[in-house]
Amino acid sequence: MKDLTHGPIPKHLISMALPMMIGMLIQTLYFIVDLYFVGKLGPAALAGLSLAGNAMFLIFALTQILNVSTAALISHAVGAKNQNDANITFNQSMMVSTVVGVIVCIAGYLGAQPYLDLISKDAETVKMGLAYLHWFIPCMALQFIMVSISSALRGTGIVKPTMVIQTLSILLNIILSPILIAGWGSDYAMGIAGAGLASSISVIFAVTLLCYYFKTTDKYISVDLSLWSINVPRIKKLLAIGLPAGGEFFLMFIYMAAIYWLIKPFGADAQAAFGLGSRVMQALFLPAMAIAFAAPAIAGQNFGAQNYQRVRETFKWTTLMTCSLMAIISLICLTQAELMLTNFSDDKKVILISMAFLQVICWNFVPAGLVFTCSGMFQALGNTMPALLSTATRLTTFILPALWLAKQDNFQIEQLWYISVATVCLQSLVSYYFLKREFKQRLPADNLPSNYSNELTKKKLIS
Repeated sequence: MKDLTHGPIPKHLISMALPMMIGMLIQTLYFIVDLYFVGKLGPAALAGLSLAGNAMFLIFALTQILNVSTAALISHAVGAKNQNDANITFNQSMMVSTVVGVIVCIAGYLGAQPYLDLISKDAETVKMGLAYLHWFIPCMALQFIMVSISSALRGTGIVKPTMVIQTLSILLNIILSPILIAGWGSDYAMGIAGAGLASSISVIFAVTLLCYYFKTTDKYISVDLSLWSINVPRIKKLLAIGLPAGGEFFLMFIYMAAIYWLIKPFGADAQAAFGLGSRVMQALFLPAMAIAFAAPAIAGQNFGAQNYQRVRETFKWTTLMTCSLMAIISLICLTQAELMLTNFSDDKKVILISMAFLQVICWNFVPAGLVFTCSGMFQALGNTMPALLSTATRLTTFILPALWLAKQDNFQIEQLWYISVATVCLQSLVSYYFLKREFKQRLPADNLPSNYSNELTKKKLIS
């Protein structure tokens, strides 16, 4: 357990974010390797990978329920010095993750075909997506156990073991991808199915190592099967915090699926281009997201310890760091979009559409950094409903004009990207407004430094 209620907040942010950032950057390399080898299989394979990969947003929505709620409740327990409460939360989270993982595995195999048929009219794209998903589904199912363990450790201020294990898992994936996809060192190339199998093998490896870590290492929290009986009050707490956060990712799944559906008339090239551009964008986001992911543990512990001014300081420093990183990424996309894309596809049309996407969409990166930060702070405070409402605002303001434009004779794909920029800017303003209101309601002014409190007192006396 690491006490985050004392010491410089920027130092805590960096020390926690760096291991996550390293893991995420290596994960970026994994995305790049997959994109490179699958991209060589043609636009249909790339589009199939993108469509199937979009299903991960639905998995992220479900895992986010446990991710956010587990980290929030455990960080509050750590801040309040209540180890027993932290253990109850962790074991209930593990129990739920095991059950949900089994359900996802069954539902995935039953629902893969209908899902792909819904968002693509290209038979070859659907075929490729299905081949990938059939091998990728075990990876999706095991995400729940991984998330429960990593979020619990993050709530206690520990991130290095998870980072090391995830890094080893991703490196294994990187090694396996060319072997299974392209047949390097063997006479059998699985094609896009190999990408799904490589991911599943690497996640099985990671879960095995995480379980071994918990079995052999003394720590603040541990697996205790006696705590796996259903604890209704605790599950209600997990759901109360986690469901809005999960809903936020579910809306993102709807958003991505809607775009794929809207651009379906433009063919597999357009869908492949959007998928490629989105994956590159998500990879570029990872360093900023590492900072945003570190913030809830720091702010959550201080909120549990009633150190409210440190909660405010965490928000200030996190905003500065994430938005600065996003500004740098925006410049990279404006000036080097073609360089980042050319190695992933030989199709010039795919590259051109992806370039147009990145060069427009990069204008929402800085506002997105503020959205990430605000979402992290909502998690820390144990109220994720505002984050859900801000995401719902973005989805609504995007879908309605997008559906109208899609019916016009002069409809162009680029119009969707401009709408997306506008809606993310709006979402950032909504998120910031909700967070200011949350701070005012839940962070008492009397916890502020004495000079600040004195100023408030003077203002009240004057008025």
